[in-house]
Amino acid sequence: MKRYFLAFALLLALSPVKAQLVNEKPKLVVGIVVDQMRYDYLTRFWDQFGNDGFKRMVNNGFTFKNNHFNYIPTYTGPGHASVFTGTTPASHGIIGNGWYNKFEEEPVYCVSDSSVKSVGTESYAGEMSPHRMLSTTFADENRLHTQMKGKTIGVALKDRGAILPAGHTANAAYWFHGKEEGHWISSSFYMEDLPKWVKDFNSSGKAKSYLKTWNTVKDVNSYAQSGIDENNFEFGYDGKETATFPYDLKKLAPQNGDFDIIKATPFGNDLTADFAKAAIKGESLGKDEITDVLTLSFSSTDYVGHNFGVNSKEVEDTYIRLDLAIADVLKYLDQEVGEGQYTVFLTSDHGAVDVPAYLKSKNIPSGYFDDGKARDKLETFAKEEFKVDSLIRNVSNSQIFLNYGLMKQKKLLAEDVESKIAHFMLQQDNISKVFTRDQLVSAGYASGISGSIQNGYNQKRSGDIVFVTDPGYIVYPEKGTTHGSGFSYDTHVPLIFFGKGIKKGSTFEHSEIPDIAPTISAMLGISFPNATTGKPLSIMLKD
Repeated sequence: MKRYFLAFALLLALSPVKAQLVNEKPKLVVGIVVDQMRYDYLTRFWDQFGNDGFKRMVNNGFTFKNNHFNYIPTYTGPGHASVFTGTTPASHGIIGNGWYNKFEEEPVYCVSDSSVKSVGTESYAGEMSPHRMLSTTFADENRLHTQMKGKTIGVALKDRGAILPAGHTANAAYWFHGKEEGHWISSSFYMEDLPKWVKDFNSSGKAKSYLKTWNTVKDVNSYAQSGIDENNFEFGYDGKETATFPYDLKKLAPQNGDFDIIKATPFGNDLTADFAKAAIKGESLGKDEITDVLTLSFSSTDYVGHNFGVNSKEVEDTYIRLDLAIADVLKYLDQEVGEGQYTVFLTSDHGAVDVPAYLKSKNIPSGYFDDGKARDKLETFAKEEFKVDSLIRNVSNSQIFLNYGLMKQKKLLAEDVESKIAHFMLQQDNISKVFTRDQLVSAGYASGISGSIQNGYNQKRSGDIVFVTDPGYIVYPEKGTTHGSGFSYDTHVPLIFFGKGIKKGSTFEHSEIPDIAPTISAMLGISFPNATTGKPLSIMLKD
């Protein structure tokens, strides 16, 4: 009898724990990626934010203040893939937005897929899928864990920003096709026809409503955390002589891709938030006890950043308006899912460097690397050194691809060719480091730029020589800015967790982008994505 009593008591003791674990799962996980958001945008523009957007998440959630990408290159495709797979390009295979496919001997785009058809448009803009991504996302693992009952929906203006986070098993991914259409579209990878709620949104005129005048949402004189409005470091839009407020988007649209101009303004983020809310309602996300996942990428911050640069009034206004959009989404989640019933994380896919021309005007070493001239010099050297033409097959993403067929024919040793080319490249102005395939495959670099190069190096897809420019040097025109390096301006990005299961607090402890997916997986009690290299950030999880 005593044995039975003890067994019964043990069963009673364990039952509430099991129930508690189930109840602690959020009804909905929302993964937000703000494209091209440097960490310091959070602190620079803090006083301009309201209480219900970024500040609500920071003050009531957990912030990692020393969060970094641990690989190169820091581009949109690899960034989104790494956030949601919990690993780096070395494993998930998305080594750039596009790259040279050495087997097909042609460039490929990270989500292009000619085997699928566009849904929602007659153009090729929907011929996309995640088939080039080699690993699962935490959204995939949630689908598998719940026997496909937990939904996954991906939303972004950019196709790659919607497709890669949502993973291989997503119910749907939607992205914005501008041009003359201005519609949200998808791919036959997910469906044969758009759902009614998407068609209703497309026919609502919402996109057209944003072809209006973009002026600062606050008095421009209060924008003290950015430079003067009129300067020599910004592109602006075709059809307007100066890159200064205000911008009549309806007037400028015909010369700037029609509806595509919306992407390059903060209104693209507003449109994304509108569509995300429609997706939450249309797909009934977070309406039962089985966790759903919404991946949400705000892409307009990247378009505006490339166009106007880090120090622009336009970037400051874009983030003030994004704060309002995020507040709107959080309020909608409170209403539709229930306050305290969902979990949100917010991060970025990369940062950005200040416009080098601006930095030079302030006596900071910086400038522009002419990759065209560098390739010409390289090809001349290769021809003279190895007595062959066409040894260099491709140069892209700071990688050099060699012609293996030619080397075999001419009986050239790959290691010898790599070594001599690497030595030549290192002699060029504004090249700081060069690595060969042999070094990256055989050596183990634990940290720094070397470790970042190795984490971003996929043995099958990457090139044979990888080079790194000096800090502050970019391959770009002398206005606007870009990203892609392993320097802190590109790697240091926000990471905020908020909502159910999250403690309040912050830390300066080092964290890395691949830590996000295993953290969410641990919180949900599901398998980590199958190529995970990150670790759960247990410091912010409630006991």
